[in-house]
Amino acid sequence: MSLDSLQDLFVEELKDLYNAENQLVKALPKMAKHATAPELKAAFAEHLDVTRKQVDRLNEIFSALSVNPKGKRCKAMEGLIEEGSEMFSKKGNPSVIDAALIAAAQRVEHYEMAGYGCARTFAKLLGHGDAEKLLQETLDEESEADSKLTEIAESVINTQAQDASGA
Repeated sequence: MSLDSLQDLFVEELKDLYNAENQLVKALPKMAKHATAPELKAAFAEHLDVTRKQVDRLNEIFSALSVNPKGKRCKAMEGLIEEGSEMFSKKGNPSVIDAALIAAAQRVEHYEMAGYGCARTFAKLLGHGDAEKLLQETLDEESEADSKLTEIAESVINTQAQDASGA
């Protein structure tokens, strides 16, 4: 696809996000399975439900634009998921592995927030008010997920990981 207009870029960004979210739908159950802290398992499971709704919102936007969402592979998400997978394939203290999973998950959240922020801004500039609102809703959810991960890390997991290290 050629990028000759902001509309083209908007669609390209949406396709990237669509593929990223679908990759995440497959990755989150694996992350939940390998997490040991109950609150982290629950956060991953909850975000899986939220992510599915985000895919539905993207489908709604694509439908309104009369655009097929398929055809783009999000290499960035692929890399972020690969890095996260490396964390749970390592041997070590479960609390340290949980801390690594949180770090990997927050990288994902930050990537998504950047993408949704850009797409929302493009939607606003292009006069796609409904898409703008849907994208803002998702952006808010991604920010909330990031905050929740920070809370879990700072209140429980990182301290446990530090104690496991004998520091």
